[in-house]
Amino acid sequence: MSRQTFVVVGASLSGASAAAALRAEGFDGRVVLVGTEPELPYERPPLSKEYLRGEVPLDKAFVRPESFYAENAIELRLGVRAERVDPAGRAVELAGGARLSYDKLLLATGARNRRLPVPGAELDGVLDLRTAADAGRIREEARPGRRAVVAGLGFIGSEVAASLQQLGLDVTAVEMLATPLEPALGVEVGRTIAELHRDHGVELVLGDGVGSFEGDGRVREVVTASGRRIECDFAVVGVGVAPAVEVVAGTGVELDGGIAVDELCRTSVPGIYAAGDVAAHVHPLAGRRIRVEHWQNAIRQGEAAALSMLGRGAPYDEVHWFWSDQYDANLQYAGFHGPWDELVVRGSLEERSFVAFYLREGRVQAAAALNRGKDLRRAIALVRAGAAPDPAALRDPDTDLRTLAP
Repeated sequence: MSRQTFVVVGASLSGASAAAALRAEGFDGRVVLVGTEPELPYERPPLSKEYLRGEVPLDKAFVRPESFYAENAIELRLGVRAERVDPAGRAVELAGGARLSYDKLLLATGARNRRLPVPGAELDGVLDLRTAADAGRIREEARPGRRAVVAGLGFIGSEVAASLQQLGLDVTAVEMLATPLEPALGVEVGRTIAELHRDHGVELVLGDGVGSFEGDGRVREVVTASGRRIECDFAVVGVGVAPAVEVVAGTGVELDGGIAVDELCRTSVPGIYAAGDVAAHVHPLAGRRIRVEHWQNAIRQGEAAALSMLGRGAPYDEVHWFWSDQYDANLQYAGFHGPWDELVVRGSLEERSFVAFYLREGRVQAAAALNRGKDLRRAIALVRAGAAPDPAALRDPDTDLRTLAP
């Protein structure tokens, strides 16, 4: 394979993990890693937490040090946008007109933030968070005593609200659903997260969305859909992401809530693979196509895609896991969230020490834990096995979860 060129579009955690795996597995051809951002590939979780709060520099989040890429002959094309894939010509068209030929191509283009389609969304001071540059802009605004509005209480919004409060700001968070994190955790667990924020001084406006941003060239107020006016010095919008699929528009690469791939990370076009946030993958355990936007998946699926590119792939069947740190609380989640018909709680929601099991037809589909990391790790085996344990045993703190997995 020494004469082949493997191109990775997306100098992301997933893309960099794939490039490193290609070298670790002995590929001695050309490896090119193309990324839009000028920075070395980095991990995104610190952007809403330690990096945003100024506790760690960005280089602590680098996937690999700069020397790694040179030592492993991985060509970095940073600050370069890939405009379009040409499957017929087996080339990637770059901004400025250059073409980069490939024998095999991995798309790890990630996602882009959704924008609120409301008046004033383009005002100065209306920010969002996806990149290190975004985090830098928020940090410049986040001076103690200022007033910030966070629009959306998904994982990013919840973490940003917590970080801004910890930095000494007056924070109001607006969420159109009944609780933070409702789609993933449900209302019952979501109420616990809401109380966590309230106890730390964040004002929550729930069941009400953003109607507009208003100001004199710069945002001065957020007006909710119900008409409430909230004064602010800046706002941070966190209302979800959309997969960055533009590079394959019109190419014949199948899309299905992202770039559609099979269990080996292969797209519908031979020689093209996808991994990470952009990939909607067929999951053997979930029994359906899913797209996951988390740290663990970015690494593991990038590595799995590299093996498939080398002809050594196996079905990618990770039990997806992620975490969220908010204030002094650690939230962890594992599994494949979807509709559930029973929620079983071990521990105490009120005391914020619990693991919640999401069951469908008696089988454990997912688990979420607050300050119960050991229980969550043990619950992963139940998710993987599709176990159907006695709910009373799940609730019983004296039952070792390891004994419930078949």
